[in-house]
Formats: sequence, structure tokens, C-alpha cells
Amino acid sequence: MTVGKKLTTFVITSILGLFSCNVFAQPIIENYRNVTDARLTNPEESNWLSYRGNLEGRGYSPLGDITTANVSELKPIWTFSTGVLGGHESPPIVNNGVMFVTTPGNLLYAIDAASGDLLWRYQHDLPQTYIAFHRTNRGVALYGDKVFMATLDARVVALDAATGEKVWDTTVQDNSFGYYITTAPLAIDGKIMVGTSGGELGIRGFVVALDSENGQEVWRTYTVPGPGEPGNETWPGESWRTGGAAVWIPGHYDAELGLAYFGTGNPGPWIGDQRPGDNLYTNSVIALDVNDGGIRAHHQYHWNGSWDWDEVSTPILMPVERAGREFNALVHPGRNGYLWTLERQENRIGFVDAEPYVYQNAFTAIDPETGRPSYNPEHTPSTGEAVDFCPSLWGGKDWPPAAYNPETGLVYIPVNENHCGVIEGREVTYMPGSSYTGARTEFTMRDPEGNIGEIQAWDMNLGEEVWSVEFESHNWGGILTTGGNLIFSGGTSDRYFRAHDAINGNELWRFRTNSGIIGVPSTYSVDGKQYIAVQSGWGVDAAGMTARIDQVRGTRTFVPQGGVIWVFALPE
Repeated sequence: MTVGKKLTTFVITSILGLFSCNVFAQPIIENYRNVTDARLTNPEESNWLSYRGNLEGRGYSPLGDITTANVSELKPIWTFSTGVLGGHESPPIVNNGVMFVTTPGNLLYAIDAASGDLLWRYQHDLPQTYIAFHRTNRGVALYGDKVFMATLDARVVALDAATGEKVWDTTVQDNSFGYYITTAPLAIDGKIMVGTSGGELGIRGFVVALDSENGQEVWRTYTVPGPGEPGNETWPGESWRTGGAAVWIPGHYDAELGLAYFGTGNPGPWIGDQRPGDNLYTNSVIALDVNDGGIRAHHQYHWNGSWDWDEVSTPILMPVERAGREFNALVHPGRNGYLWTLERQENRIGFVDAEPYVYQNAFTAIDPETGRPSYNPEHTPSTGEAVDFCPSLWGGKDWPPAAYNPETGLVYIPVNENHCGVIEGREVTYMPGSSYTGARTEFTMRDPEGNIGEIQAWDMNLGEEVWSVEFESHNWGGILTTGGNLIFSGGTSDRYFRAHDAINGNELWRFRTNSGIIGVPSTYSVDGKQYIAVQSGWGVDAAGMTARIDQVRGTRTFVPQGGVIWVFALPE
């Protein structure tokens, strides 16, 4: 076993840890291996050190012991109940046999990744009246000898990875104004970077970098520019103060350029005619210099957004070849229903192309030089009118991450098709900590009996879809792909966790878990044995979409609640 030997104090301290925040004084995990910049940018195949396995956001592991030939033999090896209800969205992060997992409500577990034994447990002390419209958490970051978690009351905590003891605790904004954090941090260059949630509460979005050693603020970059900053002219009057552009998802990092890329959310309030202009940097990807936080480049997927199409998913950093030229690309399956290919350079993000991957009726054209869309006024929400559009506000792909497999050359996208919506714009007055959407919404389907969820595989060199798999249910499953020519994902209301052939999409294995899976899968190895891990626990937007679909179809879908970590492996 590569997990350090547990000391005799484990029994006493772990029992205490079950009923309080951690009080450990001695290491529970001996010989914990520190996480360095070198390890994060070039991770060992046995570990899953960051949100998507590597800082380029590919969701890929070269581990290949589990293959298309033997995946049908996969069995659950251990499970761990989190004791928490609601949407479990975080991936299991693994460093040398130690797994770190977060839950809704900001619990953090350290677990022996081979046996499932609890090592330590931390529960963040949330205030009783905290404000958060999405009670979830998307995971931890590892750096040095610490593990870092952002919290629903807009704090970042650093824990000693070996003991679970709190090292520092930093407030990054005032939760009473609607600022909260669901994202996993991005750790690199001695900095812990997080973005703020709360775009539906009239916040002004930002990314903040904290010193990994002491939690002190190093820099803060607002995603809605203030007076004197480039882009402020795209906001009328004082509207920038409540402009939104929340950052819900961890950034990805280009080590060669020293740039961190983050996706941003929609403007506030939702309806564009209440804040005329492009409204930078909403619904964009921004490139931040990790040294000082400066915005070196951006691309806005759609301007003056009115559909609640947050473009918070960070693009995948990957190579793409077009017309015999290979370039460093950013690939983003947008909530607006288009699959975007961009080129990343030191001080520029260039538009390459965008292809619709689901039915979309709001855009009439996309400028071939700039990528700026033109809008159909009949499907653009406005104040005082009810306007229909496709896809619905949940988009072609919401936050669950896509994946890229460099061996197959394909990008795998968790897709929702065949759904539309109606938004009626209403005048709204900003009140701190209160909803600031200014909209009433409905959900519709183009074909109530048709499929909704899909997995699509795209060849980005050709800009073409290669295959797709359809589900009757909607799909909220982040995707893992491996060197065994496999993809793994959950995401459907039938509670199945599935493996598909990465080449052709054929389903090779399925296992029904306790609840629906919106957690992001990961894989790792301990003592040469490969494991597949995922959290099951339905909730948040996936549950909300379930209720809307039932309303349209006249059905009653029941998805059991409760969080469980599931770990699978081949039998001995």
C-alpha cells in the first residue's frame, strides 16, 4: 500500500472528528507526498491530482488495465456513504493512495483509496443563514502539504493534508451580498485561485488568488470591469456593479504561456434590454496571467446575453489541426448550443469556428472572422414579453465537463437535446442577497416523447460529429476517458453508471447505483491496480430539470437521494 501507515491515535482522533471540526495534533497519514507545480503540470498516471486529472482540463488518464475487453467484469470494491443529501458534484481527487472528496454543505473526507477506510473528516462551520442558491461543491485542490476547499459562505480553507487540521481560513467576499463559492480551486505557482458564484444574486464576479502558505490575497481580477478598465464602456451607467459574470467551474492552465483560463457566466439581470451593450466579460473565456491576474485575452461567446446561457465551463486545452496546420486550441461545447474552436496565443484568443451540436434557433449567423453571433429577435427575450427559444436555459451542455482522449483524437460531450424554454422579462430592483434575475421561465420540449440526453463524440480536426449515444433521460454526467479506449459517465435519472467504447460509443458495462450520478468520475491506481471512482447523489439543476420534464410528459420520476462514493475495479 502507498497510503502511509496510520498511527495509533487514528481511532481516537477519527471518532472526535466525526462530531466536530478537526482536532488532530499528529499525522494520520504518514509520509504524505507533497504536490508540486511539476507534478500538477505532468501528473503521474497513477494519480488524479486535480479536477480533470491534468491542468489542461482533458479528463483523460493513460491508465489502461481496464479495457474494452474486460470492462464487463468491473465490480464495486468499496463504497462510502457521505451522510449528506443533495447534488454531489465533486470528483474523487487521489494522491498516492489518499482520496479527497467534498460534499454539499462543505464536508471534506480523506479516505484510503484502496480500502475505503476513513482517514479524517472536516466539516466547515457554515452560518445558519448563509445564502447560496446552489448548495453543492465541486471539489478540492492539492498543493504542497495542504488540501484546499472553497465554501458556500465565500471562504477558502486550507487543511493539513496529513491530519485534516485547519491551517488558514480566508474570507474572499461578504456572503450576505449573495457571494458564495461552489468551484474547486485551481492551484499553481504557489497560488490558490477561486471564482465566485452567485450570478443570479446581482454580484460582481471575480477570480481571486490567495497565497497557498498563509491565505493572504495576492491579486483579484473582476470579470465585470469597473470605471477606467477596458470593457467598462460595454455597461450602461452603474449596471457594472451588479453585472454577474460568475465563475462556477475551476480554471485550466497553460504552463508554457503562464495563463489560466476561466469561463464566465451570464449578466445580471437576465434580460439584455435592461443593460444595453456587450456586457464584457460575461459569457466569455478569459485568459489570466497567474503572476498578477491581468486579463491577457478574452473571447465572448455571445454578447448582451438574455437566455441564462452561462458559459462557465472552461474550454479544454488541446491540439487541433486544420488545413495542415496544428495549433494550440481551446475547445468549448457551449451552453448556447455551439461547439467552439478557438486558438490560444500569448496575448490573443482567436476565433476558428463554431458548429451547432444541438438544435438552436436564437442565432441567425456567426461572423466567420470574429465569431460574434447575430440574433433572431423573435427568440431573444425582452422585458414585458414572453419569448421562446431553443435550447432551454440549461443549454446544450451545462456545467458537467466534456473530455478529450489524445489516443482516439475525439472529444466527448454530455449533451441535452430536444428541450426549449420561455423567458418573460420583468423589471427588477437590486436588493443585496436577493434574486436579481428579473425573469419568469417555462420549460418545453420539441418532441415530448423524444430522447433528451446524449453523449456525442467529435473529431475536432474535421469539425465533425463521429458518433452519438442517446438516452431517454436528460444527461448531467461529466465524462472520464482512459487509455483503455473507454469513456465512463453517469448523468441519467435511471441511476446507471456506464462504460462506453471510446471508438464507436457501444455500451459495454453498466451498474445501477443508489442515486443519480452528477459527480465527475476519476481513475487512479494503487499498488498497480486500477480503480474507477465516482460520487452518486442526485440534486441541484439535474433534479430541477427532472421536475420540468415530468411536467411536460405527465410522468413522475423518482430518483432516490443520498450521497455515496462508489469505487470499482476488476476482480483479482
